[in-house]
Amino acid sequence: MGKQWVKGSLLFFLMVAAPFFVSLYYVNIFTEILIFGIFAISLNILVGQTGLVSLGHAAFFGAGAYATGLAASHLSTNVFLTLVLGMVVAFLLAILIGLVSTKAHGFYFLMLTLACSQMVYSVIYQWTDVTGGSNGLSGIPSPSVFGDFILSNQVFIYYFTLVVFTIVILVINRLLHSPLGYVFIGIKENEDRMKSIGYNTTFYKNISFLIAGTLGGLAGGLYVFFNGFVAPTDVYWTVSGSVLIMVLVGGSGTLWGPVIGAAFIVVLETIISSYTESWMMIIGAAFILFTIFAPTGIAGLFTRITQNLFKAKPKPVKEEYIEHSIEPIKQQSKING
Repeated sequence: MGKQWVKGSLLFFLMVAAPFFVSLYYVNIFTEILIFGIFAISLNILVGQTGLVSLGHAAFFGAGAYATGLAASHLSTNVFLTLVLGMVVAFLLAILIGLVSTKAHGFYFLMLTLACSQMVYSVIYQWTDVTGGSNGLSGIPSPSVFGDFILSNQVFIYYFTLVVFTIVILVINRLLHSPLGYVFIGIKENEDRMKSIGYNTTFYKNISFLIAGTLGGLAGGLYVFFNGFVAPTDVYWTVSGSVLIMVLVGGSGTLWGPVIGAAFIVVLETIISSYTESWMMIIGAAFILFTIFAPTGIAGLFTRITQNLFKAKPKPVKEEYIEHSIEPIKQQSKING
């Protein structure tokens, strides 16, 4: 635990110092990685911890984004109030979708989440008077923190996102090592066994769904303040597919794997899209390669490499020690004839 805290603290201070050494372009990329890192962590609670593969997670991202944007435009620019409202809307949506979806298993669960997500997309797309329809929601004011202090530039938004990301990592790390986290893992490994020992697995799957959906809404709210705009395309099923790829490429079931996957996909998309319009095909090919040759993701691949590099080699046993060890056996053999 001590080494993990040292590594985490070092990474945090490096991220704090980053804006002093890189341009605003890279600061924006770091901010996007942190936001999609939170989004991927939220989906990992379902996929990696509870074993529920969802293809409708963009619904919570979009619900949180639109609720936060509308609250900032019509109610208050206070960042805490607007983010909480976005998370509450995502939480309520997770209750509705979770009650329907968690009654199904496997492929049927995946299709139900996809169908519910597309219904949310349809509502957002057609509710033009509120959401702006296909034109999206624009003109969202900059958030304020305390009184007149406004997060007026991208560096301030980066630091605020970094603080929120750090809190999320600490809370999720605690959750995964709690009895509730172990119940999630038990459901993923053997749901029938968990039922046989008295756990209401449907209830716990709904809890997992609520936590994941609420965190997805938080990521959506942060994205609105970072981007200043949200459109129906941010709720479309392809966004759910992208974040699922982030989780699987980074390493599902781990704490940092989804964040690594988010960084990998965001950087790859940023670099490739500047050279070719076929960047989605290249990302798809990368996903296929990871699925075949590194099914545990980047985090699992890194762990395997470090274990092989730093694995302690067994020390050769001296012959005198061997002779000394078997001497009692020889004596016992002589006694027994």
